[in-house]
Amino acid sequence: MASAGTYLLSGALLIITAILFKQGTLNATTQTIAWAVIFFFASAGASAGYLTASEVFPLEVRAKAIAVFFAIAQFFGLMGTHLYGHLIGTGNDPNKLFVGYLIGAGAMILGGVAEIIFGVAAEGKSLEDIASPLSMVRKATRSVADSPPPLHGPA
Repeated sequence: MASAGTYLLSGALLIITAILFKQGTLNATTQTIAWAVIFFFASAGASAGYLTASEVFPLEVRAKAIAVFFAIAQFFGLMGTHLYGHLIGTGNDPNKLFVGYLIGAGAMILGGVAEIIFGVAAEGKSLEDIASPLSMVRKATRSVADSPPPLHGPA
């Protein structure tokens, strides 16, 4: 749940920064400081989310799960650069960038809410306690009837 707090805080700080930007009260230094503070919290949430996402899948499919999440992130990164180009445009309309701030803040807040709803309490637990390996699940579901007959050596 710690990552939910970092995402929600990052979103709230980004909204505050957006408002200050739109009012024209930020200069290059204060805006950079605001971004650094936001990134500090957002980065902690992203790191925790990355680790937890890989832990909630059984051992045999963890690498595939990480690859899928990475591919999704790459897609949004590509779309983000396209959106960013439209937001900054010629640089004459700060309202467009304000909207971009709010979109980013909304994404961060949505991530925090998703963590609250779907998150897994993985703190301090071993990976096997969070998601048993598929091989362990198969062994546990086998019945005695499924076991091969005992081997008898020559009499």
